[in-house]
Amino acid sequence: MAKIELCNITKRFGSLTALDDINIEVKDKEFFVLFGPAGAGKTTILKVIAGIEFPEVGEVKINDKNVNYVEPAKRNVSMVFENYALYPHLSIYDNIASPMRSPLYKKDEETIKKEVQRVASMMKIDHLLDRLPSQVSNGQRQRTALGRCLVREPNVFLMDEPIAHLDAKLRHFMRAELKEMQSSFDTTTIYVTHDYMEALSLGDRIAIINEGKILQIGTGDEVYLTPANEFVAKFIGEPEINLFDIELVKQDGMLYALMLGQETGYAIEKDVSDVIESGGYQNVRIGLRGNDLTFSFKQEDASYIEGKVYSVEPIGNKTILVIDVNGQLLRLVAPNDLKANLDEQIFVKIKMERAMFFNADDHKYIYRHNQAELLGVE
Repeated sequence: MAKIELCNITKRFGSLTALDDINIEVKDKEFFVLFGPAGAGKTTILKVIAGIEFPEVGEVKINDKNVNYVEPAKRNVSMVFENYALYPHLSIYDNIASPMRSPLYKKDEETIKKEVQRVASMMKIDHLLDRLPSQVSNGQRQRTALGRCLVREPNVFLMDEPIAHLDAKLRHFMRAELKEMQSSFDTTTIYVTHDYMEALSLGDRIAIINEGKILQIGTGDEVYLTPANEFVAKFIGEPEINLFDIELVKQDGMLYALMLGQETGYAIEKDVSDVIESGGYQNVRIGLRGNDLTFSFKQEDASYIEGKVYSVEPIGNKTILVIDVNGQLLRLVAPNDLKANLDEQIFVKIKMERAMFFNADDHKYIYRHNQAELLGVE
């Protein structure tokens, strides 16, 4: 397998800068996820690595060797496209076998048969090998495209949203299969998705991309627990993180946060207040995920804030409860058997020890309580 490096990559299409000074190092045998919204530049990164697109600036390196001028066929990469890109006139068997019949990577027919059967069984399409792509479902076509990618041993697997067209149950199954395949094949894989669940469950590390720029690279825990900025915080997790302004008040040597129209401040944890004060932050926003708030239909104590039920959205094993507190909508995770009426009185409690803090001036992440412990850093 291989180490992949993108050094200062810039790619333009006319006046549009699709990639803006991209720097990524994918380690040997790593499952690396490119995660971002549509149009962020994720697929363009794959195409630059594969040699389908040529960058105006920067270097592409495979195992420390500059491959900018190496033809795509000679880079020994295997790519799965979102739209399958199958040969419509060839059977499923011949589609999967096609990489091993190319002049550059040609194998004997006995080896081809063995590898096709192995991969087809893994993809659970071994009973479809005689059919044409037009005679199987979208999910089966996607698994055929995956099988074609996995049938040989390239330097790197490039996967462009390979399970986006599968139904929810099969997507969940394929996520587990892909992770297992990666460990079984001992491969380097670069995987594109706009689904945060895929990114968190599959990636050894994740690169968050928006508008052609890398916003953050880190493990799933790092991007979820300590997002680089408010965009990353909002883009990962369900329901979307609650973000709003707070007013900082110093009293008796302690830093407090005034918020949500309340007259009583909430004590900010000392390690967080130390960072806020030493950094000279004046304008601060707080970030609270749906599990960082609790609710009750009666005021348990003075720390509970009065609000009213704005909406109730059951989604299977949980409910997204939205509460209006003085015009600020707060999204919470509630049990799936929750019974609540719109505009019903309800009370919310904030778990300040789990709050994230952001600089309101540039929307960048500042700190959270027990950050090093949460990330397992000594």
